[in-house]
Amino acid sequence: MSMKLPFFKTKKTKVEEENELDNIPKHVAIIMDGNGRWAKKRGLPRLAGHKEGMEVVQKIVKTAVNCHVDILTLYAFSTENWRRPKSEVDYLLGLPKEFLHIYLPELIENNVKIETIGNMDVLPGHTKKAVRYAKEKTEDNDGLLLNFALNYGSRFEIIQAIRRLVTDIDSSKLTLDNLDEHIFSEYLYTTGLSDPDLLIRTSGEQRLSNFLLWQLAYTEFWFTDVLWPDFSDETFKKALYDYQQRKRRYGGV
Repeated sequence: MSMKLPFFKTKKTKVEEENELDNIPKHVAIIMDGNGRWAKKRGLPRLAGHKEGMEVVQKIVKTAVNCHVDILTLYAFSTENWRRPKSEVDYLLGLPKEFLHIYLPELIENNVKIETIGNMDVLPGHTKKAVRYAKEKTEDNDGLLLNFALNYGSRFEIIQAIRRLVTDIDSSKLTLDNLDEHIFSEYLYTTGLSDPDLLIRTSGEQRLSNFLLWQLAYTEFWFTDVLWPDFSDETFKKALYDYQQRKRRYGGV
């Protein structure tokens, strides 16, 4: 049965709609897991699962826009993913180009801005070129910020931040007395972005997998057994609705 959530019912008054959209998470991060298992269950190669997962990204981006989410960060390729077979790695690193080739016009039309976090330097030229082009074409958009984590690993990010921080201390650009959480955050890939309010992980796994370890300190977690290629706008809305029911105390009462 299709699930209708309170803040997505039709024929609402303007006031009702505004009240029901209250407390929508501004920043949603998603660990998109389960593509390989989805394909295996169907007797298909793992690449077919990644292909299907790419189609789901487009649907969830559209839903995020309609739900007034400000930032959507998607864990697209981790520093650990290099350990996979070369054929799979090559396919995964070709997906950004394919995705943007198909959907960039629609993203532009919907005022979506493309950004990335991660070490882009070692990615293939075609991947970097496609991402760079998408960033340039959407840099003036001020709607949803679609943030792809590409070749991203949180431990690497933190180590790199420490290296830059120490360099700035050595050159007297920064002093230890001035160092605090806010200053340190400025050395991370996510500088300028708010921390995620909600983290979603699909496929039944309940771990962070080296994703945004610093930024998720006070994030609400939402886990589902649904494999990413089966993740629908209804499932996404359910996660948002569950978030709306929670009280975030940040250590207080």
